Amino acid sequence: MLLLTACATTPRPPPELSGRLAVRVEAQAAVAARSFTSQFELRGDARAGSLQLTTPIGSTAAEAHWQPGRAELVTPDGRREFDSLDALAEQMLGEPLPLAALIEWLRGRPWNGAPSQVEAGGFEQLGWRIDLSRWQEGWVLAARERAPAVSVRARLETAP
Repeated sequence: MLLLTACATTPRPPPELSGRLAVRVEAQAAVAARSFTSQFELRGDARAGSLQLTTPIGSTAAEAHWQPGRAELVTPDGRREFDSLDALAEQMLGEPLPLAALIEWLRGRPWNGAPSQVEAGGFEQLGWRIDLSRWQEGWVLAARERAPAVSVRARLETAP
């Protein structure tokens, strides 16, 4: 019995946010357009937390963990450490994305780390336009128009 108890793993707490995430980076110059879609589970906030991205067949594509001064990315290729959440996001998603801000945007509000401007149906922050017009239905759209243009669409299954 003791051996079985020692082998048991502590179950993970349920995600605070989960759903489907789609990122599209438009083509520019000699670089082709890139995109990916993944299921995601988010726990925590911009200060400390974790984000798991899962492939359509259910395997883990990447898992990120962060706390003040440290961020870690685990993929099938191995484990890497970063000094910031933004550096981790660029490696994880293939494009610089304000992941700390995105965490709050998915909650339907501006990130408190930068000024924002209210717009019809959402707000603008850090050069991104956040469309929350369908947030009650679980949809969040974040778009950056400067080159390369990037769009992030999220369909939330669980929301705060």
